[in-house]
Amino acid sequence: MEEFFRTHTYLVEHTNAAVRRTLMDEIDWNDRMIGIKGTRGVGKTTFLLQYAKENFSTDDRRCLYVNMNNFYFQGRSIVDFAGEFYRRGGRVLLVDQVFKRSDWSSELRRCYDLYPGLKIVFTGSSVMRLKEENPELNGIVKSYNLRGFSFREFLNLKTGQSFEPYTLQEIISNHERIARQVLPKVSPIKYFQDYLHHGFYPFFQEQRNYSENLLKTMNMMIEVDILLIKQIELKYLTKIKKLFYQLAVEGSIAPNVSLLANEVETSRATVMNYIKYLADARLINMIYPEGQAFPKKPSKVMMHNSNLMYAIYPIKVDTQDVMETFFVNSLWKDHTVNQGLRERTFLVDGEMKFKVVDAFADRKVKTTDDVFRAKYNTEVGFGNQIPLWMFGFLY
Repeated sequence: MEEFFRTHTYLVEHTNAAVRRTLMDEIDWNDRMIGIKGTRGVGKTTFLLQYAKENFSTDDRRCLYVNMNNFYFQGRSIVDFAGEFYRRGGRVLLVDQVFKRSDWSSELRRCYDLYPGLKIVFTGSSVMRLKEENPELNGIVKSYNLRGFSFREFLNLKTGQSFEPYTLQEIISNHERIARQVLPKVSPIKYFQDYLHHGFYPFFQEQRNYSENLLKTMNMMIEVDILLIKQIELKYLTKIKKLFYQLAVEGSIAPNVSLLANEVETSRATVMNYIKYLADARLINMIYPEGQAFPKKPSKVMMHNSNLMYAIYPIKVDTQDVMETFFVNSLWKDHTVNQGLRERTFLVDGEMKFKVVDAFADRKVKTTDDVFRAKYNTEVGFGNQIPLWMFGFLY
């Protein structure tokens, strides 16, 4: 136990989150069982340690961070460890990568029942379905998603500003006023391309080649987050990777499932299941017409965020696809995005129509209809024409 406390102290002392995540204030920390899900590389470990740093002194033994990667837990259960921690006065146990234990959900349930004064905050993969696949946690776990950096967070980090997020309705109604508040302090468009290329995952701050690091992360998402958690045999790994590559190369279009099945040498049903796994891992987004959902074929498959596009196939990055990917990814946290009835339009929350357009190419287009235009290559808008970068302020 002492070794865990020493590790905890060292990690907390050396944690310095460059950007305070808005999720920190969205969580009800009074709950006893809290799950933080998120794709690999978005900063879940830093998030746990930052919570400990903000709420406990480094020598306060009521809080302890542990990582299930530690081989110690190959010979001891979470229940026994939590019990010893609890008897020593521990009250908040931060469990990182909980899915490394095959029976993690039943162990957490036992901890919840046996130690009523103990709060457990754990992290897991975005692939995990905490309640659907783990009924023993129903009614006791509160689940939250930690996302990669928004453009707002990236901008704050790069400029030292402290811009606050806006709701979608605030952006629609007041985007001209918001622009007047932001532009005197910083020029967002100067940083926008950098964000699209390497701003979503916090590890861009590390002194390593970002694209190489992201490629390793993407492989880990498939090899661990999909194969391990979904219990898929290793022999199918190359098929899933090949499918992901084919989807990336084809761009933001409706997938030809029959052709993909031939390419990957598997059935149409299996291809659809693999596409769903890739979406769960936050590698792709599936866009459907309103009222449709999986297992039907999506009307469009997009990369989950634009950084992935530049890493997996940089020689064929289409600007329009990049901008639409940014738009969908920015709204994805709190809104439903469906395929619109018109070409290259999106239906948001079942009622608002959007189209992502180039400001240079859209100058002569009449904009008196009911479609909001999210415009790139501009910093300001008017009426129903909104600068695209501003959607990066949604969280």
